[in-house]
Formats: sequence, C-alpha cells, structure tokens
Amino acid sequence: MEIRWLGHSAFEIISDDNVKILIDPFISNNPTCQVPVEELNPDIILLTHGHSDHFGDALEISNNTNAPIACIHEISLFLAKQGIRNISVNIGGSFIYRNVKFTMLDAKHSSDIDIVEETVPGGSAASFLITFEDGTKVFHAGDTGLFGDMKDIIGDIYKPDVVLVPIGDKFTMGPFEAALATMWLNPKVVIPMHYNTFPPIEQDPAIFANFVSQFNPNIDVVVMNPDEYFEFNPEDYQD
Repeated sequence: MEIRWLGHSAFEIISDDNVKILIDPFISNNPTCQVPVEELNPDIILLTHGHSDHFGDALEISNNTNAPIACIHEISLFLAKQGIRNISVNIGGSFIYRNVKFTMLDAKHSSDIDIVEETVPGGSAASFLITFEDGTKVFHAGDTGLFGDMKDIIGDIYKPDVVLVPIGDKFTMGPFEAALATMWLNPKVVIPMHYNTFPPIEQDPAIFANFVSQFNPNIDVVVMNPDEYFEFNPEDYQD
C-alpha cells in the first residue's frame, strides 16, 4: 500500500489491488500542493467535513472521474443537488467499495459547508477508518480536537495500523495533543498532517515526533513532504 501526502490533510492512498482513494482533496488552492487536479484519478473520494480546505476540488474531481464522494449524510444531500455521485454514511456506519471497507468515525470539529456564497449546514465532522483486504487499517482523523473515544473506541476496538493526525493547533490538535492521541490510538505508523499550509498553523513536526517518542518509542513517526510517497508493508512491522 502506498500513501501520498498532497499537503494539508489531502492524501492519496493506493491499495495493493490499485484501488485509489483520495481524501479531503484540497488541491488547486493549497499552497503546499504540487499536483495538478487533472492528474488525480481516484476510484473514490472521502470527505471528512465541509470546510473549503478539505472539500477543496472534490466536485471537479468527481465530475472528471465519476468517482463517488463518501461523506456524512448532510453533505451528501448538498452533493445530490449538484448532480454529484455520492455515498451517504454517518458516524459508526460502514460500507464496502471495491473490496475496501470504509467506516465513518467521530471527530470533534465544526463542519458547515463554506465553499458556497452562503454557508449551509454540513452535519457533523467525521474521520474515516479504511480497512483493506489484507486487514491493514488506515485511520484519517480529519480535523479534530483530542477526545476520549480515540482511546476507548478507535484505539482499543478498531486498532489502526497507520494513523494520519492533524498537528497544526488553533483549529485542531497541536503537537502535544496529537501525540497523546497517537499514544491512545497505538498505531504502528503515524503521519502528521494539517500543518504549515498557512501561517496560523505553522508547526515543527519534529516537536510532535519528540512527544510521540516520549509517550511510545515503538510508534514510527513518518514526516512527509508534499507529493512524497510512503509505502506501508505490514510485514515490516510484525512483532
């Protein structure tokens, strides 16, 4: 499985079976993203919430590729009015697409849709757990603050192998809180996101990595550059 960071919270995940998953595709207006919208050809798009720095170019990409957008029910209603193919899901629910299981989980954040002139309701912010055919689980936390279900539900029950967490502070967790969340989630690998896109969320990921190392040195912190790939091989992380 390959994970490509597109900057901010946008990721492309490519399974061993070549299923391409695009998450929070903030591309054309993302100052850290080096990839043109036209290059992206996902099989499915995941939206964690309705803010423009996550919704991004989802409409254009879906129109170009016919990839469905999986999102919370209220955003799916908005998409349906635009004639966009979508998959409606809600917190705690799962669906299978191209032999990959997608589970929508909680996040603590706001979610109104602000890509239109007048902001409209966007339901609740969410996160996604992606379970591949070989059992590998990737958790994209979306925009969120620290909350107890990261340990008691997501960590203890779902047990993700790879975690993508925001560290930018101000609008999400900062490095310390994100490191605590990482300890609770207890993945094999953590990748920081949602930082250094704009001045209000400037952070040094080394500070986050240091906190993670203090809390649990067995977790591998992978700090990526935009447009960089990370290949996750479960066999490399067997006990």
